[in-house]
Amino acid sequence: MTGRGPISGYPVNLVVAGRRCVVVGAGRIAARKIDALLAPGAAVHVLAPVVGEEVRAWADAGRLSLAEREFAPTDLDDAWLATTATGVPAVDHAVFEAGEARRIWVNSADDPANCSFTLTSVVRQGDLVVTIGTGGRSPALASWLRKRLGEELGPEYATLLDVLSEAREELRASGRSSEDADWQLALDSGMLDLIRAGSVDEAKEILRACLWS
Repeated sequence: MTGRGPISGYPVNLVVAGRRCVVVGAGRIAARKIDALLAPGAAVHVLAPVVGEEVRAWADAGRLSLAEREFAPTDLDDAWLATTATGVPAVDHAVFEAGEARRIWVNSADDPANCSFTLTSVVRQGDLVVTIGTGGRSPALASWLRKRLGEELGPEYATLLDVLSEAREELRASGRSSEDADWQLALDSGMLDLIRAGSVDEAKEILRACLWS
């Protein structure tokens, strides 16, 4: 897999809640990967001969299971997804090969040649999620863009999503198709500025005028 080019993939949002996700490594970088899996409720199992303080604290608190030893291919027998963050190419490759044999998705930190999926930088405001990917070529650029977009996409966007979702449900409840409504007209009407100024009710009235006209 050495020399593999940029990864052109199919963007998805994986539902990992309750699913067994194996992380190989327990250092600083692995902790970031683990934190991202714990947040949506994954059942995280960590394998590492040396364990960092943060991962140790999570294990002690019962937030994950921990085996303090080297990785073995059979560790992926009951996994749904795997991540390796050891910085050791041979370990990355072993995890990748074990995942390929079992049809389990594998991400290797900073090692796209041993990935069957890559991670994106994420900006979240409520249920609004914006992701930035570079095909594994430059995580630094993705992170930089995430910070810039994070400054632009403030909490008003989460409120805008709530308002739009509420209107969509009203349309559907009335028997109208939400696909036929002129959402672009509504979004270009200045709704966001009104929400940003705290005039949510006025924004809702403008939205209704646009959708029910």
